[in-house]
Amino acid sequence: GKPPRRWPEQRPARTRRWTAVYAVTSLLLSLLPSLALLPGLLVLAAFVRGAHNAGTALTHALTAVPLATLASLLCYALFVVVGVRALGLGLREGCHPVHGRIAWQAWATERLMDMARVHLFPLYASLFTPVWLRALGMKVGRGVEASTVLALPSMTTVGDGAFLADDTMVAPYELGGGWLRIAPARIGKRAFLGNSGMASGGHSVPKRGLVGVLSTAPKGAKAGSSWLGMPPMKLPRAVETDDLSRTYSPPRRLRWARAAVELCRIVPVMCTVALAVIVLAAFEAVADRWGFGAAVAAGGALLLAGGLVACAVACVAKWLLVGRFRAVEHPLWSSFVWRNELADTFVEVLAVPWLAGAVGGTPLMSLWLRSLGARIGGGVWSETYWLPEADLVRIGDGASVNRGCVVQTHLFHDRIMRMDEVVLGRGATLGPHGIVLPGATIGARTTVGPASLVMRGETLPEDSRWLGNPIASWREETVNVPSPGKTRKKAAGPATGMKRLKRVKPVGSTAKTEDATA
Repeated sequence: GKPPRRWPEQRPARTRRWTAVYAVTSLLLSLLPSLALLPGLLVLAAFVRGAHNAGTALTHALTAVPLATLASLLCYALFVVVGVRALGLGLREGCHPVHGRIAWQAWATERLMDMARVHLFPLYASLFTPVWLRALGMKVGRGVEASTVLALPSMTTVGDGAFLADDTMVAPYELGGGWLRIAPARIGKRAFLGNSGMASGGHSVPKRGLVGVLSTAPKGAKAGSSWLGMPPMKLPRAVETDDLSRTYSPPRRLRWARAAVELCRIVPVMCTVALAVIVLAAFEAVADRWGFGAAVAAGGALLLAGGLVACAVACVAKWLLVGRFRAVEHPLWSSFVWRNELADTFVEVLAVPWLAGAVGGTPLMSLWLRSLGARIGGGVWSETYWLPEADLVRIGDGASVNRGCVVQTHLFHDRIMRMDEVVLGRGATLGPHGIVLPGATIGARTTVGPASLVMRGETLPEDSRWLGNPIASWREETVNVPSPGKTRKKAAGPATGMKRLKRVKPVGSTAKTEDATA
């Protein structure tokens, strides 16, 4: 249909001056991680100074790793806080020219926020996350749980007890016709915004409401309502209650216990710094013995060895911390959930930067996933490492899991972590940025299109094709082309009268229909 007019009719002017400003800003932002390393390097240099031989220098450097890690993390956090706060001055709701001050501020703010999720990953999905978001200028209530949220802090309000899952977006800017639009967004009290969910400017997640995975918040939603899809559709959902002392109102002893576990999330960061020190020492040792040229030639092998060590450490941490995942439930305030987050930190800040993030689509990725417990068949193409609970994933021979996909084996609404198995049959394909929810089965040789959502408990039959959010039948229809006498097949989109998929309850599953909304 015809889109509503959201932008001024007249296109704003473009200037070389603002093009240069954007270019220089991009360069400066890319240098921030390197600048933040300087305090850590100074600490390492202070410890190494005066060492009489290479062995002593290495020992002193490894001793300095904890202090150097903290120095660099604090420096980067300070850069982000000062930058986001300064860029938030003067931001106001409305449409602004892309080549102008306010648009540049909004753009640079989102870049800083996105970088922080990577370089300060241990701060997210923890008790410290609300404190961190408040420091950035966001209005955050009491008892909020937030993961890797991306937002314009000065335009965002989060109510008491709300839950923001992984990769959520709140009040992001919109672009069109040379204009940039920003507006406030609100997450209501005890509201839930699911993985990769979005609350655009001018929209809100209502009080006690739910916006599901890969979905967008509607306008004017009533309290307690649940929404799924893009565009969102209203769905029934029975809110489940559990022991409040394990969900919303934990006793003080559980808060201290969780804080103690989350403090350990600095350990994988220290491991990656220590590994970098060891690899550099090995490079120097090769250079001293055989010359700089030999060290350069051996650089790739040294980095690969470091990557293998990083993956091995992350794998051992997973098995020691959580063991084998099973299809069970755990409340938020339980040691299993905290230990699971700690194990995930080992993957995200140690294994992924060193190796796992660079081997998508190769046999090494399949080997890595198998080491975590996933059952991966022969000839599988996996361009993603996002298998949160790998033991609950089965991927058949010759299947394809494309970039940006999430094989989501848990849901976390109502502050209860529910896990279930996900199965991809032989030769199945999950398109780029697709998400499969727990309890789902994709049949052999079945294709799910890009940016599509397979809901909880769905079973897709063999040799079929599906597309959309949520998925529907992906038909082909014959349409005319300009050349006379010729026709071609065109894939029909979700809005062309596609047949809705029947919800199928997996054998042995306790999943309820309403659980699919999250």
